[in-house]
Amino acid sequence: MENGRNVTRLAALGDLHCTEASHGLLQPLFSQIAESADVMVLCGDLTDHGLIAQAQTLAKELSTAAHKIPTVAVMGNHDYESGHAAEVRQILSDAGVTILDGDACEVRGIGFAGVKGFGGGFGRGTLSAFGEPAVKAFVHECIEESLKLETALQRLRTPHRIAVLHYSPVRDTVDGEPCEIYPYLGCSRLEEPLNRFQVTAALHGHAHRGAAEGKTAAGVPVYNVSLPVMRTNYPGKPPFRLLTLPAVAPTAPLATSDEKPVETKVQ
Repeated sequence: MENGRNVTRLAALGDLHCTEASHGLLQPLFSQIAESADVMVLCGDLTDHGLIAQAQTLAKELSTAAHKIPTVAVMGNHDYESGHAAEVRQILSDAGVTILDGDACEVRGIGFAGVKGFGGGFGRGTLSAFGEPAVKAFVHECIEESLKLETALQRLRTPHRIAVLHYSPVRDTVDGEPCEIYPYLGCSRLEEPLNRFQVTAALHGHAHRGAAEGKTAAGVPVYNVSLPVMRTNYPGKPPFRLLTLPAVAPTAPLATSDEKPVETKVQ
């Protein structure tokens, strides 16, 4: 409840890149989130190299917040780097984090659908499955992630649907990165399910120098909540985005308020 009104606040951030040396560094941020929000959403690259010791450090940093508010997350490419993704997932799950990978869950009446996503480029520059087997395999990976997102969204019957990704579904939120690496930061194939299932908002990370806000062709708000992006675009504010959702279906686009932290409300 906020000021006697029935609302739920989601605190979203990504690209924590936790290392063994992060002990004690992230806990204050998580404590602040636990005081500001009802649900925490983590958009991948939870660890720096996907090492078991890094996941264990993150689990300890999360311990206080995860017991206060539900935490939903997806994995990022860095979490797969060392071949221990299954162990990383288990450690964080044991710490109370709900890891989504083509799955859906409902928290406080809000539906969450999550996938890692993949690269492939945007718009007319989207890579097609033509030519060498390696190219076809790359494209197939993104198609599979898009289908997983579609399946997860299909399971939700909630008024609000939040898509949680690591890679971006739109070009808007990677603008600011070198154009040469756009194909590795996301793919337009991830956008289509967001439009079809009338997603309330999509959250992602990965593009450290991208833009903080964008939208799909159908007007679905997309937010890049990468920790570096939040710090760069909102200096002086806590480095996470706060979405405030009412108990009824949205009737207007999300808008960012002037409150701290950067807050987005559905009117």
